[in-house]
Amino acid sequence: MQRILFNFYLAMEAVAGNKLRAVLTALGIVFGVAAVIAMLAIGTGAKQSILEQMKLIGTNNILVEAVMPDEQLEAQEGSDEESKLKWSPGLNLLDLAAIEDALPTVSAVSPEIILPVPFIYGGKLEKGQVVGVTNAFFELNNLGLVSGNAFHNTQLVRGKPVCVIGNNLVKQFFPEENPLGKLIKCGQVWLRIVGVLEAREGASESAANLGIRDYNDDVFIPVNTALLYYKNRGKITKASIASGRGNNNNDNKPPDNPHQLDRFVVQVSDSDKLQATADVLSRLLYRRHRKVTDYEITVPRLLLEQQQRTQDTFNLVLAVIAGISLLVGGIGIMNIMLASVLERIKEVGIRRSLGATRQDITQQFLFEAIFISLFGGIAGIILGVVSANTIASYADIPTVVSTWSVLLSFGVAATVGLVFGLFPAQKAAEQDPIKALRSD
Repeated sequence: MQRILFNFYLAMEAVAGNKLRAVLTALGIVFGVAAVIAMLAIGTGAKQSILEQMKLIGTNNILVEAVMPDEQLEAQEGSDEESKLKWSPGLNLLDLAAIEDALPTVSAVSPEIILPVPFIYGGKLEKGQVVGVTNAFFELNNLGLVSGNAFHNTQLVRGKPVCVIGNNLVKQFFPEENPLGKLIKCGQVWLRIVGVLEAREGASESAANLGIRDYNDDVFIPVNTALLYYKNRGKITKASIASGRGNNNNDNKPPDNPHQLDRFVVQVSDSDKLQATADVLSRLLYRRHRKVTDYEITVPRLLLEQQQRTQDTFNLVLAVIAGISLLVGGIGIMNIMLASVLERIKEVGIRRSLGATRQDITQQFLFEAIFISLFGGIAGIILGVVSANTIASYADIPTVVSTWSVLLSFGVAATVGLVFGLFPAQKAAEQDPIKALRSD
């Protein structure tokens, strides 16, 4: 042990005597380890973001959104299908009943009617949305209540003027009072507050593409309340016929929105039957809407899984790049150490003449290589953590630096020093001491 410690002391002396060379040699390891840390931080952050989005959308959900008639007309422009649009009933509550009856794999269905209205309370006015839902909406979207209760059966069936408000509305209208039991005016209707949603972070752009909204600013009411007190777009009246639904005039005006519902979410009981259920659901709606696809079906979980596969491929590319950086750094260490051996042949000869064995020489040069690698590894870890935080701050990319990634990078740095320092160390140990002493 004493000989090993002495060899380690000599190695540290040699590194201290050539600080600039040691730093330049370690640069390859520094950037390689930093690349590994940043790559793993980006990959872990992206995976965590996808898991959080999965929690937001719920498990095994299928999203069905209404397509507005003007959008449908543009898609069908110049085709015979355009004439069929006026006969589609649009998304409605009868669709939900048919889905629950026809699809045994469906465990719950949650309708949504979204109506933009102003909110008024205490002399304050804010623009927002009233959303007609059932209690299944809160369960399917993993939304909890911080106070009050969800709607009870009487309020749902009879369409009572009650509401559950988003958390931001409490801060805007009720900063110093309890909102439960208060009346808030939404549009032309006074609604009594029976519950307050828990706060949820605003949905990102990628989450919004999956149908995840920011619910903090919305007011939620029973779906029958939306139909009774606001507007039932599925109800056919003389006014709706005259405005475009079913007319054959050539005024080039798109028909009114025929959809009673803006969207609904279908929860599937078995994840293995998610895609099959979506296919059957598409065919069922196609028949019910008289072969008019005035709806769009999205399976958020499948989109997230595809996004995860893309992210895994990206992470693999980053890992290869980081591995190449470490390889280059290791080659740099071996190159510099070989040059150092040639410069220090006389030193090797003197040590051998004073009784040092080949093992002692090997240990000395090997300690030098490992120390340079570990120094580069520590500096690389610091640079990698700083880089990950910088990326998260300025590029708006989620990053998570985990403990295991730091330990992995440190272990890789030590291994690189051991592997690429072994050959130069053996090269130094094989020097003939007589020839080494004669060299200049």
